[in-house]
Amino acid sequence: MDKLKEKKPIICLLGASFRASNMGINALAAGTLKAFIKQSPQGEMVLLEYGNEQVMFNIEIAGEVFPVRLINIGFSKKFYLKNNIAWLLMLALFARFVPFQRLGRKMIARNVWLSKVADADIVASMAGGDSFSDIYGLGRLLYVSLPQFLALALGKKMVVLPQTIGPFKGVVAKVIAKTILRRAVLIYSRDREGVAETQKLIGSSANDEKVRFCYDVGFVLDPVRPNNMGLQFYNRKEKERPLVGLNISGLLYMGGYSRDNMFGLKIDYKELIPDLVDLMIRKHDSAVMLVPHVFGADGESDSVVCQDVYSFLKERYGGRLLIADGEYNQSEIKYIIGLCDFFIGSRMHACIAALSQNVPTVSIAYSSKFLGVMKTIGVAELVADPRKLGKDELFRVISDAFEHKAQLRGHLEKTMPKVKETILNLFNEIGSLVGMV
Repeated sequence: MDKLKEKKPIICLLGASFRASNMGINALAAGTLKAFIKQSPQGEMVLLEYGNEQVMFNIEIAGEVFPVRLINIGFSKKFYLKNNIAWLLMLALFARFVPFQRLGRKMIARNVWLSKVADADIVASMAGGDSFSDIYGLGRLLYVSLPQFLALALGKKMVVLPQTIGPFKGVVAKVIAKTILRRAVLIYSRDREGVAETQKLIGSSANDEKVRFCYDVGFVLDPVRPNNMGLQFYNRKEKERPLVGLNISGLLYMGGYSRDNMFGLKIDYKELIPDLVDLMIRKHDSAVMLVPHVFGADGESDSVVCQDVYSFLKERYGGRLLIADGEYNQSEIKYIIGLCDFFIGSRMHACIAALSQNVPTVSIAYSSKFLGVMKTIGVAELVADPRKLGKDELFRVISDAFEHKAQLRGHLEKTMPKVKETILNLFNEIGSLVGMV
């Protein structure tokens, strides 16, 4: 790994961001950067991201500031745009297979978007953590796959970073997945079952070490105290009671992208939330804080839904119902989550933010990704899946976990150091296997 430190390698990261409204996407970028600079303190990160402008910004990791360059690409029907992903992909393929390789290299060098990817020592794909699948539709899969095809067209070494891979139900989705995965030099699944499933998908043997396991990189995200905690939280008067954090998913609240119970829940999520607040306040004598993990004003926003629920219920519960109502980044919302005594989350990375700080957490799952990740840290019993459980069964899971929160915290205190150490050694392993030069 001396090479990593001496040659100042460049990593090009796909499918993660520091500017998303979804703090889980930002947590993946921050966790990847933290693991990368652990092995290469002088390294550079480039984000290839859909957006309107190229920018340079600084990210603070463990008290140190690191520059990150964003290279924007377009995803639209305007193929004539110079940064349109379809145009860049065609240009990269032409440059690679043109008979005169010197001409191809010049074409890439003169294109600001292609040259930045071409300069990277390694391209690492995160695909939003769970979007390398057709669970959200074929359009989303294409959205996260095209930049990966671009990297492969440029002949780059590509690593699939720890994520949930699949499921792939459609024929086209399976062809896309196999094409990418077979050409990747390393593949990491963030759940152990995913290793065997990915090997089966691409036709590799059980002893093929190309497909490996690593924990979700969000576990190593640093919490940072916000300058503005949010008045409803800051003025909390219920300190003698346990504080239960409740993350409400705007995506589930609106019924999924199709708005018609897209994920097949047996429970009406809108009706579940007030009952869940009542369970924790009245039965378990707690204070409840509503915690968003996706911000913004669109239909998927957690912050909008949290504010609506708070406005509807605040008179009923007074000071025992709180809301984290400030403007936070991924590290700041993690800090607030870490102040809870118990957490219930419908967003995966809201749950990871809690668990990584030893906060006992129940995940309200809408896909198999929850169970896979929670199994890796030994808390599979804390997954409450409303696709399979009715309300009473789901509440039993939550109540049982709440009653045993002290034991659960003890388990997490023993487990988390190993989890974080494994993640922070990720690029040591990648560098050794792939040879980042």
